[in-house]
Amino acid sequence: MARTKDPAVRSQLLDRAARMLRNRQPVTLRTLVAGTGVSTMAVYTYFGGMDGLWKALRQEGFTRLAAKLAAVAMTTDPVRDLAALGAAYLSNALESPDLYRVMFDAGFELEDSHTADDTLHCLVRAVERAKAANRFRDDVDPLELATQSWTIGHGLASLVATGPLPHHALAHAVPMLTALFISAGDDPAGCRRSVERGWGETPPTSTTSHDRTDRP
Repeated sequence: MARTKDPAVRSQLLDRAARMLRNRQPVTLRTLVAGTGVSTMAVYTYFGGMDGLWKALRQEGFTRLAAKLAAVAMTTDPVRDLAALGAAYLSNALESPDLYRVMFDAGFELEDSHTADDTLHCLVRAVERAKAANRFRDDVDPLELATQSWTIGHGLASLVATGPLPHHALAHAVPMLTALFISAGDDPAGCRRSVERGWGETPPTSTTSHDRTDRP
């Protein structure tokens, strides 16, 4: 009879791998299970091997990002909401910079690509709301503008969370997003206020803050 898998063991291994990445420890079959009370066979049982573990870890990154974006409260100001979603994206990257790196390692397929797609669609829906509220022009393509907004957030996240820029460089997001949304038709003064409000209500976490990857 097949042995029943324990979800707690799977979560334990994922959390340990993320912790090891954060602490710059090499993640191998043996180092992963050392001190956990489970054998190396558990990696094969739950993930089919180390490649499966990396695939699951990448998926976990997008799952946590989706939860972070879902926690952003939507308001009657869709431009504010777009900025708040961008801030939440950056906050997620700064909380778990090493998990963030793994998320975009295309060398390993995602277990469920829809989770990654849904994170972009959160932005698309906010753009659609902004168009419906006459904040953006009718000819604006929601997917294109959402992608441009995501590119700004991803660029800053990569350069601050995993690259050379200091944390205060995140403030560049406000003028960049404002310029992008004005180019889509929003009123300059109102746009700036909306972006500042959205960015300030969901402040990106400092890279020195506690990393959520060591939480169950």
